[in-house]
Amino acid sequence: MRDFKSSLMKHIGGVLVLGTLSVPFISNAAFAEQDKFTLGLVTFLSGPAAGPAGIPARNGADLIIDAINAGELPPPYSGAGIALAKIEPVFVDENSKQKVADFKKLVSKDSADAVVGYISSGSCKAIAPIAEEEDVLTVFVSCGTPQIFEDIVLDPEYVFRSTGHATSGAVGAARYLEDTISDLGSISGLNQNYAWGHDSWRDFSLSLKELKQDIDIANEQFPKIFAGQYGSEITSLLTNGSDIVHSSLWGGDLEAFVIQASSRGLFDRSRLVLTADVPLEILGNRIPDGTVLAARGMHNVFQADNALNKWFNDAYIERFGSQPIGASFQMAQGILAIKAASEKAGSAAPKDIAASLQNLSFLTPEGQVNMSLSDGHQATIDVAYGEYHWNNAEEKGELINVRSYAADCVNPPIAVKSLDWIATGLAETSCP
Repeated sequence: MRDFKSSLMKHIGGVLVLGTLSVPFISNAAFAEQDKFTLGLVTFLSGPAAGPAGIPARNGADLIIDAINAGELPPPYSGAGIALAKIEPVFVDENSKQKVADFKKLVSKDSADAVVGYISSGSCKAIAPIAEEEDVLTVFVSCGTPQIFEDIVLDPEYVFRSTGHATSGAVGAARYLEDTISDLGSISGLNQNYAWGHDSWRDFSLSLKELKQDIDIANEQFPKIFAGQYGSEITSLLTNGSDIVHSSLWGGDLEAFVIQASSRGLFDRSRLVLTADVPLEILGNRIPDGTVLAARGMHNVFQADNALNKWFNDAYIERFGSQPIGASFQMAQGILAIKAASEKAGSAAPKDIAASLQNLSFLTPEGQVNMSLSDGHQATIDVAYGEYHWNNAEEKGELINVRSYAADCVNPPIAVKSLDWIATGLAETSCP
């Protein structure tokens, strides 16, 4: 078990309430014992996931860390660093066969105070129990499988996830189809053969069957992650035919599938529903008209309307010359979770931050995040869906018929597992 050396902070003066954060007034002298906060950051820096997800995630981390260290974050955040301790980032490549060893090295050799990151659900499944065993404050940022807190770590203390899990996106897609398509008869799915793909398809198909009892499942395909070629799967989908083809593919896999399936006419007969982030800048007019898509949060085409969002977008574009994508927002959100919890605790000590992060509500560029599930360790966020169409005259994609769903509408009630909730017909939720 890891023994954290707590650097206790004095609470000086009153409490300044900014938005949903209660931020203690703290003097610089109170933090003299801890002048740096070593933050392990894990993302894909090489391999097929680096370009479409890993490097944008690193960019988001660089941007938000520099702003935190300089004390230049917009409200409701204040002060520099993590309780005035400067963040020193240590980046680790998630594209490694030694993920557990890399994590332990961050703790033992690099003396990381906390670890933030991980894109793949497989990575998070491997790391979650190790982080608890080692008593290491760990915030997962992108991985989506609900298994983390429903099956693997049932009594979490140090592990958190600062974005919504697969169930919320899958249920949001099912609700959207129920709200917008009256004559839906059959569905098919093509999803990656690992936790994220299986959980996404399971929750989407089961939710839709609960909402629309007469739905038939025509075809289920589970190619390996990073397969890149989907000829046989597309042939099978064409042969069976269905009204909807659901996919949670992401990154290069999604790009390859959309291009290959479009050239063979799959989407002339089946509408595409995408529940992972879609690289709109890359795919553009190759996304089939009528595609139903989301962004796993209120970013990209579903931008939240707040000053923090405007700052993040403008600063990212100025620095990196491109739009931030979902992974950029999610990495920034994970780091902000630690910043927000440290401000509430008035401390840079990891144990204090972990205690304050539990059940915390904090503001991010994507809007309000509530750490409300899994005993306050799993975030819930709003989701939105829309129908994509390419505007030839303006040479840009547009969304029509956009509908947003509050977090309470697409997540199970507290202390209820996702599958158990879906089996009740998605009961006890707050939907408009």
